Amino acid sequence: MDKDQGKTGGVKGYFTKRKVYVMGCFIVLCTSFGYVWYTSNGTWWLTSSKVSNTMSNTQDLDDFHKIKQTRMIYTKPQILNPPRSDVLMMTPWFAPIVWEGTYNSEILNEQFRQRNVTVGLTAFAIKKYVVFLKKFLETAETYFMVGHRVNYYIFTDRPEEVPKVALKEGRNVVVLQVQNYPRWQEISMRRMEMISCFSQQQFINEVSYLVCVDVDMRFNDQVGVEILSNLFGTLHPGFYAAERQSFTYERRPASQAYVPRDEGDFYYAGGFFGGTVMEVYKLTKKCHEAIMMDKAKGIEAIWQEESHLNKYFVYHKPTKILSPEYLWDDYLGRREILKKRRFLAVPKNHAAIRNK
Repeated sequence: MDKDQGKTGGVKGYFTKRKVYVMGCFIVLCTSFGYVWYTSNGTWWLTSSKVSNTMSNTQDLDDFHKIKQTRMIYTKPQILNPPRSDVLMMTPWFAPIVWEGTYNSEILNEQFRQRNVTVGLTAFAIKKYVVFLKKFLETAETYFMVGHRVNYYIFTDRPEEVPKVALKEGRNVVVLQVQNYPRWQEISMRRMEMISCFSQQQFINEVSYLVCVDVDMRFNDQVGVEILSNLFGTLHPGFYAAERQSFTYERRPASQAYVPRDEGDFYYAGGFFGGTVMEVYKLTKKCHEAIMMDKAKGIEAIWQEESHLNKYFVYHKPTKILSPEYLWDDYLGRREILKKRRFLAVPKNHAAIRNK
């Protein structure tokens, strides 16, 4: 059959109506089987030849995830342990899980450069946490979004103590003075309120994406545009391979952060999330409202804003998920599963810096 025949009426000459009917039924059955398979097993696998195209076409994935997610009871998605470099793992809602080797950095960097993207990185240096800023900014200049424009948004009550760090062209430190609170838990929860307010008033006019991280960390390897998507979260290093019953979700029904034991996909870290400014605004606004509703009832979620973040991700699925490579603590050891340790916790005495 030549190409023209295949595009027009060629089928009529090769297949009877009965054969076409049988083929149609076969396709429907295969599609149904595929749906049942991925909802029960929790992952799709793509060969390495498809990895670059899939990861680079983030806009199509983002458009797909604008569909409202509803409550469903289903088997918890699993991740490959250890991950393989020749496959890209995806969740049942088609969000890729980013590990080293599952993306083409050259293609992605060129795409984001053509879009003239500026990325905002938010960090809170309240009270004595300002001591972590120098290492945080210096390592970010070495490893974070190399070759792209970046605004470092530093929330602090001590603007005069923000260190001067040499910055590359197109990269700026923006100091945002905010108040502190007596308890570190309150400071932690208020982050959602502050990010929400500044997203609406300032960030929306200055950057395309926001990456929201903890300041008591250091960058240890490349963290680039492969993380960017409409809405992304990071697998918590302590729970990345755990079952949902082990997750430290808020389990009290009276709290707005409550997650039933038969729901949830992963446990996400509060120290590394982000997305477009509008999606981060919606997330932080919703979490802040929920926190204040709890506060009015005298309730504080078990892990403060992280609990509310996890509740949000149960019903608003992230369009991309970052592996524990993107948030690790060497206190947990040097796991074989990690080819990279990109963002590391800085050893510290919590008692010496909290509430000081």
